[in-house]
Amino acid sequence: MDKRISTAIERIKTFEPEDGYYVAFSGGKDSQVVLDLVEQAGVKFDAHMSITTVDPPEVLDFVRQEYAGVVTLEKPDTSMFKLIQSNGPPTRLHRFCCRTLKERGGEGRFVITGIRSQESMRRAERGMVEACRFGSGRRFLHPIIDWTLDDAWEHLGDRPHCSLYDEGETRIGCVMCPMGGIKQTRRHAERWPKFAAMYLRAITKFWAAREEKLSARWASGQEMYDWWLSRKSVDKWRAGYEPDPEFFPLDN
Repeated sequence: MDKRISTAIERIKTFEPEDGYYVAFSGGKDSQVVLDLVEQAGVKFDAHMSITTVDPPEVLDFVRQEYAGVVTLEKPDTSMFKLIQSNGPPTRLHRFCCRTLKERGGEGRFVITGIRSQESMRRAERGMVEACRFGSGRRFLHPIIDWTLDDAWEHLGDRPHCSLYDEGETRIGCVMCPMGGIKQTRRHAERWPKFAAMYLRAITKFWAAREEKLSARWASGQEMYDWWLSRKSVDKWRAGYEPDPEFFPLDN
C-alpha cells in the first residue's frame, strides 16, 4: 500500500502545472483519497464540487461539514429538471446532464480526479493522463487509476466518510442517475421520493410540450416516466408494460 501511495504522490508532483491543479471533488471516497494525496504532495491546488441539483442531501451535508474552506461548492446556471424539460429524461446514451452540470468546471486547467479503472469497463479504457475530448482546454490526471476498491478504503482508514456508504451505497452520485441501473434507480426513488416527484414533473412537462409527437410512443408523461424508470428500450418496455398511475404520482 505504501508503494501505491508514493507512486500516486509522485504522479501528482510530476505533472504539477504552474497555476496549480483543479481538483474535481464529489464527496465520495475516491475524491477524498485524491484530495488527501494532493495535500500530501504539497502541490498548489484548488478543489471544487460541481453541484448538480440532484446530489443526495447527505453528500452535500458531509462536504459542508468535513471540507468547509477546502472545497468550493460551484452552483450551476440551471437545474437537472429544467434540462429535462428541454431535452427529455437522461439515459445512458443521452447524457446531456453530465457535461452541463457535473463536468463543467476546470476549463483550461489541469484537472485531478479520483477515477479508478476498476470501476467500469469504460473507465478501464482511460489513461492516467488525458486531454479533454470536448475541446475545453482541460487536461486530466487520474493518479489512483490503478487502485482497487480495497486500496481506496484502506487509505481512507478511519477518516469520516459520507453516511450513504454505511446504508449500502457502493458509489455516490446523482440521485436516480440512469448509469446506476434499474435497482439503484428504484432504491433512490424510494429513498428520496421528492426527487422522484420532481423527475416526474419535469418529464411530464417535456411530454406535454411535445404531446402531438410523443403520444405515439407514450400516452402521457406518467407513461414516459415509467418507461424511463424501466431502463429498457421503448420496444422492450412496450412488450411488458403495465400502467401504474399510483407510482410516484405528481402530488407526492
